[in-house]
Formats: sequence, structure tokens, C-alpha cells
Amino acid sequence: MNATIRTRAVGATATVSRDGLPEVTSETGGHLSVVTRPSAEGFNPLDLLAASLSACVVLSVQIAARGEGWLAEIDQVTAKVIPEKAKEGLSRVERFVIEVTIDGPLEAAKKAKLIEAAETICTVSNTLRAGATIALA
Repeated sequence: MNATIRTRAVGATATVSRDGLPEVTSETGGHLSVVTRPSAEGFNPLDLLAASLSACVVLSVQIAARGEGWLAEIDQVTAKVIPEKAKEGLSRVERFVIEVTIDGPLEAAKKAKLIEAAETICTVSNTLRAGATIALA
């Protein structure tokens, strides 16, 4: 069997004017504005990090379910990610708390298996867990 691997351009560019808010564009043409005030509606940079992780986890559960032949038994997958900031040292996230919910008639043991599989599939969680090199150019 020959498998075709499709690739997709990845990455993002943020731009900000002297007194403006960041505007982010993805390599594939996605666009969003970033907020900075605590009371402003929208995504701030930390929200975007949590959004990337939550989206990757739900997609990874979906991939695992498809691989097991259980996708028809899933109505919806939700991953709520709460970043917990470090209390000491550099400003950073110390821990991500992820609550995964799988709705549908799939039995609990299979749901647990899918969540466990998602941990090994998700590129974002694997990257955060391993730590990536950041090369400012």
C-alpha cells in the first residue's frame, strides 16, 4: 500500500504598529487580531497557545477514533485547556491543565484509550512536553 503524505504550510507572522494591537496572519491566509487588555474580548497570546493545544488534542482524539473504527460512536470532543503561570522566575506557563470530554455512546474504557492515544499524536503537546529550541533571527 502506498500512502500519500500531504503537507501544509505552517507558521504565522504578527505585525503591530506603534500604538496598535497585533494582527496575525497564518502561512495559509488565516487572519486574527490579538487583544492585550484583560477586559478585551478576543484572544491574547496566551489564549492562542491554549487554543493551539486544545485544537490539537481534539483533532488527535478524532484521528485516534478514526484509526480504531470508533468515530461513528463519537458525537463531539471537547478539550478545555487552562494554562497555569509560574509563580516564580521568568514569565511563563508552568503547567497546562487539560480536561477532555468525549460525548457519545462510546464506552468509558474506549474514551480513555482515545485520550491516551491523543497524547502521543498531538504535535503541540509533544512539542511543549519536549521543549523546542527558539531561534530568533
